[in-house]
Amino acid sequence: MASYVVMQSPNGRDAAYVRDGFHVWAFLLGPIWLLWNRLWIEALLVFAAMLVVSVATSMGGAPQAAAWLSLLMSVFVGLEGPALRLVAYRRRGWIDAGIVIADNADDAEIRHVYAFAASERQPVPASSPASVAPTPVRVAQTGPVLGLLSYPGSR
Repeated sequence: MASYVVMQSPNGRDAAYVRDGFHVWAFLLGPIWLLWNRLWIEALLVFAAMLVVSVATSMGGAPQAAAWLSLLMSVFVGLEGPALRLVAYRRRGWIDAGIVIADNADDAEIRHVYAFAASERQPVPASSPASVAPTPVRVAQTGPVLGLLSYPGSR
């Protein structure tokens, strides 16, 4: 099972489920995977870095260095792709709505919606005021949730 970070849109109607872990397609097709996930700036930076590595190593005559640097860059995108997606969602005003453990994104959505509905069905005790908002499914952790590095805009 994998863990999914649930991101809620600013209007509250949409949710995105970002799987934690290594993404094989991000590793194999780094810039294309980034473009597919609408990470335009990140895709441009990865493509530019790959171009710089290719040009620098071809001028320096070190083809093995180019292969190793390209491999390292692909591993970085494969590992940090989910964190880059989370940063992009936060930049767009989305908020963390919790973490769900599930086999796939569809199961994560079902579990998240079911847990949210179950928390809304709980009766409010008579001693508490009626204006108290329901608590979220799971409070997001402070600090970087996924990945190796801390990114600007993350909590």
